[in-house]
Amino acid sequence: MTCRVAVYGAGSWGTAFSLVLADAGCEVTLWGRRAELVDAINSTGSNPDYLPQVKFPAQVRATTNPAEAARGADIAVFAVSAQKVRPLLEQWRPLWEPRTVLLSLMKGAELGTGLLMSEVIAETTGARPDRIAVVSGPNLSAEVVDRMPAASVVACADESTAAVVQTACHTSYFRPYTNTDVVGCELGGVVKNVIALAVGVTDGMGLGDNTKASLMTRGLAEATRLGVAMGADPMTLGGLAGMGDLVATCSSKLSRNHSFGARLGRGLTVEEAQAATTQTAEGVASCRAVQELAERHGVEMPITHAVVDMVHNGREPQDVVRELMSRAATSESVGR
Repeated sequence: MTCRVAVYGAGSWGTAFSLVLADAGCEVTLWGRRAELVDAINSTGSNPDYLPQVKFPAQVRATTNPAEAARGADIAVFAVSAQKVRPLLEQWRPLWEPRTVLLSLMKGAELGTGLLMSEVIAETTGARPDRIAVVSGPNLSAEVVDRMPAASVVACADESTAAVVQTACHTSYFRPYTNTDVVGCELGGVVKNVIALAVGVTDGMGLGDNTKASLMTRGLAEATRLGVAMGADPMTLGGLAGMGDLVATCSSKLSRNHSFGARLGRGLTVEEAQAATTQTAEGVASCRAVQELAERHGVEMPITHAVVDMVHNGREPQDVVRELMSRAATSESVGR
């Protein structure tokens, strides 16, 4: 039986994942907010605003009607902004059948609550953990739609549900692995955006590869400390959803968070960097949520605090870098 999938969000990752699903043999209905974009997708088979190079197979169609997308869906995929998803889910929750798997592609934490996206889905829909899954890993959209080899992680508390999603998105170029550590997979995707902002800043400042490697390594340590405090398996943070995603996002100019940070490092203000960014850089908002989580769990995350200082407290990058480097020396195993 053909798997029917509703994808909510016609941005870059929603577009790319729709292609993956179609190539895996699924029937895909892609929900978009703007009628003109939906019409263009249906008439041209491509997304002119995001990844125009993609050519959708015939089994992808678009709609502005969330109920139409939900009809008969085996899997509902969410690829909208992490800070905007709650009211949408509250509005849409009657649309899906009790059997529908709810799948998050979102890599953010909710401001104010500190909830991860699987937790927001659970709270707003009432769905049990065995119906909620996440996909996370080193998946730059522009490379995925060019069908370059990539791997990812499908995480769900229920292994059989994770296997259903794995089958629905397994292609010759997209290799998903299953995992039951939802918190670890999600947290890796959230924190890597924050660290990518920091790496982007240092690249914009013209600092070197030693700086980048140091930030990435210590950033992974921060993610792992927080993950362990929240009940995650540290091995998850060393895998595709942790280290893999961190390396891709911090190293690639295709990364929105890295690009945003680079603009700050070159001297642009936050407002100027936002004006030059055409898509959401989730780390800009999520860095504050990660900081709140760290404080709540008593975890020290100096790089995260530095990013918050630059993005939200008006600190100059040069001052923040100097402050990070002048912190008291300690053992690597201590973790600060």
